Amino acid sequence: MEIVRYADRTDRVVRVGVRRGGRVAPLSGVNEVSALLRLPLAEIRALVEAEPGGPEVDEAQVLLLPPLDGRTEVWASGVTYERSMAARVEESSEKSVYEKVYEAERPELFLKAVAWRVVTDGEPVAIRADSGLDVPEPELGVVANAAGEIVGYVVCNDMSSRVIEGENPLYLPQAKVYAGSCAISVGIRPAWEVADATDLDITLAVVRDGRTAWKGETSTGRMRRTLETLVDYLFRGDAFPDGAFLATGTGIIPELAFTLADGDRVDIEIPQVGVLSNPVVVGKEPLTWLVDALSDPFAREVAR
Repeated sequence: MEIVRYADRTDRVVRVGVRRGGRVAPLSGVNEVSALLRLPLAEIRALVEAEPGGPEVDEAQVLLLPPLDGRTEVWASGVTYERSMAARVEESSEKSVYEKVYEAERPELFLKAVAWRVVTDGEPVAIRADSGLDVPEPELGVVANAAGEIVGYVVCNDMSSRVIEGENPLYLPQAKVYAGSCAISVGIRPAWEVADATDLDITLAVVRDGRTAWKGETSTGRMRRTLETLVDYLFRGDAFPDGAFLATGTGIIPELAFTLADGDRVDIEIPQVGVLSNPVVVGKEPLTWLVDALSDPFAREVAR
């Protein structure tokens, strides 16, 4: 079961619902994911498990959208796996900052995207036109409500320009935050349906010209910090009235000799959570449809 946000192809209305086995049914009395995330966890679970608020339809009859809206934000954690620390040290002109944050009590956290900038499964992710060394970063995403309770999980691709961040750590916002830099799977897997989020496999494959150009795997069991600790630090300094998504860092980073290219496809899977597949484009121009999608969700179809 997944909590989804979708546009009905019949009446073109955007709704929040539950997807089970290729079928989608609306939640009763909830029209936005942000409204759902204002509620306590117990109320969210009761709504999700209650009788549908309308007829169930085949998912082919709807357009599945990124599962966030309103004032909900996506944040990200850095250097939460040893592999991430080693890769940052390798690429950076200021190596010690990554070693220090890996060992520190306080995690690295940064704003990744606001809701309308997020892409989802089947839509393109981008590499910056002014970069030259770019990688996907497959991550478990935590979905927290306004009270900081963990509601569910998503698959996240935290795209990154290694060459820009490596030149100077202060360039991290430019290396991490740009058009097409944040992709999230279409469904939120409820936390109560995931037996152990600290023991989830994560796999990545980059497909180029029909062949696997690079692949890797890791497990959330290799994280240095707990999910609860990361969420706690995020909520210490600010309020999230519509909840927040938090990408929890990556343990899969290709060697420096590898970079993404235009036309690649990035496939990420986290069993029990979901899948995420995105073609790769270059520059911001192929993402201009995101602005149109603010008023018409079906504008997203041009990119799928």
